[in-house]
Amino acid sequence: MEELFTGFVRAAGYANKVRKTLFAIVKKRAEANEVVRAAAELNQHIFNKLQEMNVEKSDVITIRVNFEIAEGKISWKLDTLQIEVFRKSEEERLAEAMREREEAEKEIENVIDELIVSIRNVEDAVIKLKELAERLKYEHGRIEGE
Repeated sequence: MEELFTGFVRAAGYANKVRKTLFAIVKKRAEANEVVRAAAELNQHIFNKLQEMNVEKSDVITIRVNFEIAEGKISWKLDTLQIEVFRKSEEERLAEAMREREEAEKEIENVIDELIVSIRNVEDAVIKLKELAERLKYEHGRIEGE
């Protein structure tokens, strides 16, 4: 059992990708006219599936299907046909969500930076207060000791 896998391809160009991929896989084990026939057969099934799935030409898809070669004839195992769809509209929504996430992360980073500055200011103020308390102890002790 062999597998045809197209990788990522725009839905508009799947038929050429299937044919080229099949030619590359079977090489000299099947005649060119058999490869063209088998690719056309598979492409018709894929076309029907894409229509059922409401896939648009601009969507990106991957196609995976098993097949066998016997006596130079290619036979598809259509029950293994898998089409994964990456919709352009979903890409746009994902891109917008990613932009929003990046903006939120930048805001969080800015708040963290502000908090760090505030913490340093508080630390500096604590040090000054300790110095002042030590000075007061020293001066107060000097006054009592005089």
